[in-house]
Amino acid sequence: MKIGVIGTGVMGSGIINNLLQANYDVYVYNRTKAHAQAVIDHGAVWQDSPRQIASVADVVITMVGYPKDVASQYYGETGIFAGTHAGQIVVDMTTSTPTLAQELAEAGAKQGVTVLDAPVSGGDTGANNGTLTVMVGGEKAAFDELQPIFKIIAKDTTLFGGAGRGQHAKMANQIMVAGTMLGMAETMSYARAAELDVNQVLQTLGGGAAQNWSLDNYGPRILADDYAAGFYVKHFIKDLRIALDEAAKLQLDLPMTALAEQLYTKLADENKLADAGTQAIVKLWSQFA
Repeated sequence: MKIGVIGTGVMGSGIINNLLQANYDVYVYNRTKAHAQAVIDHGAVWQDSPRQIASVADVVITMVGYPKDVASQYYGETGIFAGTHAGQIVVDMTTSTPTLAQELAEAGAKQGVTVLDAPVSGGDTGANNGTLTVMVGGEKAAFDELQPIFKIIAKDTTLFGGAGRGQHAKMANQIMVAGTMLGMAETMSYARAAELDVNQVLQTLGGGAAQNWSLDNYGPRILADDYAAGFYVKHFIKDLRIALDEAAKLQLDLPMTALAEQLYTKLADENKLADAGTQAIVKLWSQFA
């Protein structure tokens, strides 16, 4: 089976490398070819456009930045839909909007193509280790057919229903992550202000009710002064805004998520850390500034 992957950023590269290690033929495209060189060096084959990817691949995966980037890869003379063929499966793993996911599924169906929305959680660690959590919306037959691929890149893959449902599940995930990231930042700042051994605090909390993924994975990075992006601040802001927009449509108030969006926007705009990892949120507190 030939797999095409569009997007060779932090997450896409991890997925590509795991597929290559599983001996799949992988074809890649990225807006900037230089950013794809590392996976090309590992054995991926470059293509000059999303259309060319779709024309040679049995399955196409997209993992880009924003909903507008997703749309630009699917539509137009050089887009995916210009090169797809009947019976093909296309999977958008970008965290995007449920509305766009539904639009892509409808557009694909007109061409005999199945489009799944399948956003992921797990960050760069999950992408590199093949332990992502994948939240899927779309047709069950296509979901079942892709299980061998999902098992290579993820430890857990769940179908939540029709098109757009994967994106809704990802919004639920990001709402929870927003809370744990702010909790981690306040916990570590409080511990340092109280002159505790912060590493010891992390180890202790990791064995009790306060244990969570953010604390386990980002706490050590913060103590190592590592703010490189496993997941960009700018992309988390995008996700939080989608969550708030969708909540408004549901007539649902999310005060904690709204606060997280405000604080991350401040981190990006005032602290100029849009391209840092989300763990940089601690820099809003003087103990880590």
